[in-house]
Amino acid sequence: MNNWVISSSRLEKTYKFANFEAAMLFMQQAAVIISALDHHPTWANTYNRIHVSLSTHDAGNTVTEKDWDLARALDALYQKEHHE
Repeated sequence: MNNWVISSSRLEKTYKFANFEAAMLFMQQAAVIISALDHHPTWANTYNRIHVSLSTHDAGNTVTEKDWDLARALDALYQKEHHE
């Protein structure tokens, strides 16, 4: 997986897009995947960047396979639509 970093018991990555609209489209598309996996990230948007932070609350806010599953799904969406 590209550029995911474990920091303070969280899995983190920042995605970069061409512009604000592309970043918002990614968030909208990712929302469908996030709902299907029923695993919700902490994420923030600043213009053309989205910072994602993942941990599993049920496991004491640590990184689990649920986080890696969502990370892989987000990377696949990003690579499909935005070519990392």
